Amino acid sequence: MSSIFTKIIQGEIPGYKIAETDDFLAMLDINPNAEGHTLVIPKKEVDYIFDMEPETLGGMHQFAQTIAKALDKAIECKRVGVIVIGTEVPHAHIHLIPFTSEKQMSFSNPKMKFTSEEFQATVKKIQACL
Repeated sequence: MSSIFTKIIQGEIPGYKIAETDDFLAMLDINPNAEGHTLVIPKKEVDYIFDMEPETLGGMHQFAQTIAKALDKAIECKRVGVIVIGTEVPHAHIHLIPFTSEKQMSFSNPKMKFTSEEFQATVKKIQACL
């Protein structure tokens, strides 16, 4: 069965896509810890990040670096944090979270709520910095 991320990649369900290559996709998390909270995923569905081929894992991190630099420019923050948990969706992914306080990196915090228009505006801000 396809993961929700695979369905977004294939266009079966919508997502707030920031950037993509033949191998990777960056999109906003719809349950964000902070404005600009982005997920970086491989287009090939792999459940556990450390089961990925080394070249793919390296490529995903290089793609994440490009996105993180754009986030750092687009969103007012102290840093862009990186978290890999991988239990919410059975599809490897990296969380990039712009933060001003390390507390924003905690997944036990209440999630932020944004309208579709706010998500789309955030996508455009980040894309302008790529």
